[in-house]
Amino acid sequence: MPEPSPAPAARRVDADFVRLIEGYSLTTAEILYRMPDHPLLLQTYLWQDYDQAPYFPVLKRFLAFWEKSLDGRLHAVTVASSRLVRPCEFRLAQSVAWLH
Repeated sequence: MPEPSPAPAARRVDADFVRLIEGYSLTTAEILYRMPDHPLLLQTYLWQDYDQAPYFPVLKRFLAFWEKSLDGRLHAVTVASSRLVRPCEFRLAQSVAWLH
């Protein structure tokens, strides 16, 4: 019996889009860390991935990896998150004007 053919390209759904529908949102973290050779100096690292607010499990896994595997000690982490798929925002027109 022949195997079914793969779905046409038009029917495939992007994995990132599926994650957005499941409640993930684009999350950006600004990570300040101390330089290993010069602990008085701070360096910035920007991290961006899809994560679930407000618990941020993906970011927490990344920070755990950082503390376990990298030499630069963390100083501060600032997080910003935005839902990309949401209902449309619209406003009703207050007036209509015609030119010409």
